[in-house]
Amino acid sequence: MAALACGQFVFAQTDMKPDTSALEQQGQNAEAAAAWRAYSAHHAGEAEPYAHIGQLEARQGHFAEAIAAYRKAMVIAPAMPALRPNLGLAYFKNGDYKQAIEMFSPMLKADPGDQRVTLLVGMSHYGLSEYAAATPYLKRAADADTQNLELQLTLAHSCLFAKEYQCVLDAFHRIIALNAESAEADMLVGEALDEMHDPLGAQKEFRAAIAVDPEQPNVHFGLGYLLWTKAQYGEATEQFEAEIQNNPQHVLAMLYLADTQMKTGKTEQSRASLEKLVKLIPQNAMAHRDLGTLYADAGQNDAAVMELKEAIRLTPKDAASHWRLARLYRAMGRADDARAEFEKTNSLNNAEDERLIKVMGMPPPEKPDAPEKK
Repeated sequence: MAALACGQFVFAQTDMKPDTSALEQQGQNAEAAAAWRAYSAHHAGEAEPYAHIGQLEARQGHFAEAIAAYRKAMVIAPAMPALRPNLGLAYFKNGDYKQAIEMFSPMLKADPGDQRVTLLVGMSHYGLSEYAAATPYLKRAADADTQNLELQLTLAHSCLFAKEYQCVLDAFHRIIALNAESAEADMLVGEALDEMHDPLGAQKEFRAAIAVDPEQPNVHFGLGYLLWTKAQYGEATEQFEAEIQNNPQHVLAMLYLADTQMKTGKTEQSRASLEKLVKLIPQNAMAHRDLGTLYADAGQNDAAVMELKEAIRLTPKDAASHWRLARLYRAMGRADDARAEFEKTNSLNNAEDERLIKVMGMPPPEKPDAPEKK
């Protein structure tokens, strides 16, 4: 997306020396920059040499050097034409999105209709994962450039991450108008519908995406995950396997495939995969929990305890891990430890029930009256 908005802002030509136009026309930007540096050494109070150095360094992709030069020019002549936008652009290209926003925001306030700066501010927020902030700017940019497929897709992603699901659907219609066979658009709508609690609609969109492009990254995993959440493990297994065929390094597809194998009785396959996965993704609690479950079923109690404790360390509020460890302790005759884990399980489940009641705006259930004594 940086390519959408990264052309240089151009300074007005001046008659200042040195004249490096010939060097620049020949693409000798490093030599031209050296000439301006030599000049600036004797004219430290002039902003023009630093502005030229910034431009020349930016052309070479040396954005940190460009930023340093532009900042020197800003100290001397903050009102120099094109200096602020060029510094903002250098920040943007260097991934310094917060500083880019600081440069572009006054410009956008002065000219709210500047579509290029609008896009740059939106993309800067997007780069910071500030999707709720990015979306309004990206909407304005997309409204002004309805034929730009990449921009429409970026807007749809931002809307999805910002949980603005109607916005995803609106962007989807534009994307389909530009490309009737966009697997990525189908996937985005599928994710939005899943978040809107329409699992059948979500599955339909992912199946449509697979029909368009079965090699689209994550398309099989997305459908497999939806099926997995509905305990449709047989078809979920097929989708996870298809994703791994497309991308043998897709660790999440491997993880969920191992989980479905465990749930469908393919114990040896699941165990072999999980023993590899806890090394590949040691910070993933699900891998440790599933492996601990298999070890417990096989009577390898010490190994099971170790894996389940690691799962709990990684996700202390996962009631399932506490419950499995409680059952294991009970089977091992460790009654006190089992009781403590069951209590933690109940506490976590009760906390989740209370959270759902608050989210749904429901009053807490009334306690039943004590039975009358006869």
